[in-house]
Amino acid sequence: MSDDHTHVQEFFGARAADWDTRFPDDGPAYEAAVSDMGLRLGDRVLDAGCGTGRALPPLKAVVGASGVVVGADLTWAMLEAAVRAGRDRDGRLLLTDVAALPLRSESLDAVFAAGLVAHLPNPAENLRELARVVQPGGTLALFHPIGRAALAARQGRQLTPEDLRAESNLGPLLTDSGWDMTSYADEDARFLALAVRRG
Repeated sequence: MSDDHTHVQEFFGARAADWDTRFPDDGPAYEAAVSDMGLRLGDRVLDAGCGTGRALPPLKAVVGASGVVVGADLTWAMLEAAVRAGRDRDGRLLLTDVAALPLRSESLDAVFAAGLVAHLPNPAENLRELARVVQPGGTLALFHPIGRAALAARQGRQLTPEDLRAESNLGPLLTDSGWDMTSYADEDARFLALAVRRG
């Protein structure tokens, strides 16, 4: 396992038990982001880096009983927290690296990814892997329940021009990875970039 993976697992493993209580008011932001994805009944969707599974219930509510929701995360403690919260009823949980998904190519209609981009060891390659498992025309949602400036303030850091989630950086990164960005919102209350898988 790489040092990047070990660092991510240690960071989130130490925070898994109280993750949901630290951010109790994020539910409506998750629901709104899922709503903006344009999912349909019967769709197959991956929550990449699902953490404690907070996106799984709204995803399952949209795709319905005929749809498939998969939550993938690298950190066992986060998936355990998802099970304790009962969210495994809304999606199948996979302990896996989103950089090497055990899923067939073009087997999904969409990917939801909350707070994932900043933790990807090789963003272009990793976003390409997400593109691999989504059929052409499928959707990618890169989400965070607060915007870039609010997150930087919370973390006690300054925004820099190199920030991967800046629109001027994220658009070309997505294009190079098989996606076309279709909308971008960076507000105090949320960050949401939507992209479509190129054919």
